[in-house]
Parts: sequence; structure tokens; C-alpha cells
Amino acid sequence: MANSRNSSKTAVHYLRVHEEYAGQRIDNFLISRLKKVPKAHIYRILRKGEVRVNKKRIEPSYHLAEGDEIRLPPLHLGETAKQVPPSEETKQLLANRILYEDKYILVINKPPGMAVHAGSQVRLGVVEILRSMYPRLPHLELAHRLDSDTSGCLILCKKRSILKEVHCLFREDKVRKLYWALTKGHWQPAELKVEAPLHRYLQQGGERLVKVHAEGKDALTIFHPLEVFTEASLVAVTLHTGRTHQIRVHAQYQDHSIAGDQRYGDADFNEHMRCRYGLRRLFLHAKSIQFVIPSIELSIEVTAPLDPELEACLARLQTAN
Repeated sequence: MANSRNSSKTAVHYLRVHEEYAGQRIDNFLISRLKKVPKAHIYRILRKGEVRVNKKRIEPSYHLAEGDEIRLPPLHLGETAKQVPPSEETKQLLANRILYEDKYILVINKPPGMAVHAGSQVRLGVVEILRSMYPRLPHLELAHRLDSDTSGCLILCKKRSILKEVHCLFREDKVRKLYWALTKGHWQPAELKVEAPLHRYLQQGGERLVKVHAEGKDALTIFHPLEVFTEASLVAVTLHTGRTHQIRVHAQYQDHSIAGDQRYGDADFNEHMRCRYGLRRLFLHAKSIQFVIPSIELSIEVTAPLDPELEACLARLQTAN
């Protein structure tokens, strides 16, 4: 996995990343390697900057490169809290939402309100639940992320070689991702292409947020109206970059915030959509995903149906039109 030095459990550790693990997120790398360290502690030392890569602070989302040197602080392992397995009901929920599966790839229709991986505030995420359902696939990994409140197509890879290939497709913008979102108001043609840099920052209290800022990373989102209602618009959204909260922030930036968005949305619009149309969640859904894995000449195109609550909201909007 990686070369290491300083073997004492209370000493600083250094790890050198092998080619096989290039492209993996550092949080997932550490979770898989430090089996006896609680996930909450791993995320804590990442947030505090106690984990360094090539002598620099990094985010938990940092993707490792071959040859990276990881510095770990002293770790007092102690006893690991007993991991409570997911309930049969939870496992059945995900089993019912599998959209595509072969020996390389798994695509699910992620439920809203479920994190994709465990963290300091989340005991179990999608990937941990699926690993418990697939005990013979200990290397099952997320190929990308969706916000906890977002539903829809989520790709997981069963083999590390395929994972690296899919990561490369994402970096080269060769994965076609289409989202559906219900947004405030009516879009004008000039508003539909949003090319505005996004900057992540830490709010007082520790919450990580994103805003449009000149010093941020380049981000490009294309919105396309599908259906226009009296007070809102259903839009198809295409991403050409994969920044955190990109769709939500770009929609807010154009004053067309997404219905049900408690973080970046319009509180009055959210309340109106809840009271009149019964919408009690973020209306953002990863509708479809399409990509080709060159090494095995495998073409995958998957579509995720809308959840009943979103379908019911649209039906009410159509009736009110």
C-alpha cells in the first residue's frame, strides 16, 4: 500500500504512496489503512492540518499521487469502538436502488439524506453500507461524491484499476452528468451559462461553505429549462467541472436558488414550496450518467427515476399552472 517509517504507535509516521493508490482520496486511504483509529479522529486530524502531504496541509478530498509523502501525527490507537452494522432495512433500501451492476461497476440511485461516506458526524455512509452487503469486495470505493441531500446516480468501483480509470475520466470531463433541479423564478437566456470561480471557506462555527469569488477555482455550469411554472422552473443541469456544491452556488449566484436548499437557498421560497407544494427536501437529483471505460471497452449509460416526493411536487406545480 505504502512504505512507512517510524513504527512506534506514538511517533510521527511517514507513508510513501505507491502507484496502485494514486488517485484515491486521502480520507479513504487513511480509513482503510488505520483500521483501529476511529473515523471521527481521522477526519479531526485532517481538518486540523495535522496530516501533511509533501509538507503541505490538504483537504480530506485531496487525491493522492504516486510518490506523495504523507506525514501522520502520533496516533494513540487504544480500543476502537465497536462498529454497529447497518440494519437489514437500510441494506434493503440500497439493494432496491441499484440501477446498474457488473463485475467492475455499481451504480445506485442514492437516497436523499444519506451521506456517501462516514465522517465525524456520520456513523455509516453509502459506501460503508454497501461494503457490508458485498463482503467479498473490500476495495469497493466511491468514484465521485454527491451531497447528502442530493439523490440520484452514484458510481462505485469494484476494482482499483477501474477506479483509477474512472477518476481519470472525471478529471478529463469525459463523464456526462445530467442533473435535474427545481429553481426559483424564470431563467433568461443570458443566465443559462454560469462561468464563475468557486472558493471554499470556513464559516465561524466550523461549517465549510462555498461562494463565488475571484480567487476560487474555475467552474462552469450549464442550465437548460425543461418546464416553466408560475413561480419556478425545472432545469436540466450539465457540469463541466466538479466543484463542491457547484450547482447550488451557481444557481444562487443567478438568483435562481434551488427549492429546498437550506444552505444556499431562499428561505421564503423554500417555505412557500413546502407549504403549497409539499416539498420538504432539496430538489436536486443526479438524473443520468454516461461514460466509457476504454481499457475494457465498456459503455455505461444509466438513468435514475425521480423519487415519489419530487414527482408529487412536479404534479402539484403542473396542476397550479
